[in-house]
Formats: sequence, structure tokens, C-alpha cells
Amino acid sequence: MTLLATAMRRIAADPPGLMTKVRPDLGPGIRSFHIRNSRRGSGVGAPVHVLYYRVTDADSIEIIRVLHERMDPQRHLGAPMRAIRARRRQRR
Repeated sequence: MTLLATAMRRIAADPPGLMTKVRPDLGPGIRSFHIRNSRRGSGVGAPVHVLYYRVTDADSIEIIRVLHERMDPQRHLGAPMRAIRARRRQRR
């Protein structure tokens, strides 16, 4: 759990950081960060999860999903992204 919190703090501090990936295939503004990039000194041998997130404003990020690296993000992010887009359309 500490490693996950460390990863979240890291992307919150630098959302477009060098260890993140832009994921336009998953939706506008979506990025990913493999938590193995935060393992230094954690005692965790081989972390296997990826954070999917986006920047919501200048001071915030939204964690959309945390998935095992073998899971297909297209499959697991499809429904949440449709719901987010629908909410945005309702606000307009």
C-alpha cells in the first residue's frame, strides 16, 4: 500500500513526468504510470500495477484506475470514460 501511495504522490507532484506515458488511445488527457517507477527503497521486488490518471486542474489529478500490468486498459477504461464524458456533456 505504501508503494501505491508513493506512486500517487509522485504523479501528483509531476503529472507529465518522464516516467509517465500519454495514452490518447484511452481518452483525452489520460496518462499512465507503472508503479515499478516508485519502488526505490520500498522492499517490493517487482511491482505489477499501472496507474491510469488525468490532470483535472492545476492542483489535482484524478486516478481513473489501478490495473495489473497484464490487464487490457481498453477493456477496463471504456465504461468509466464514457460515464465521464456523459457527465461533462450534462454540465454544458
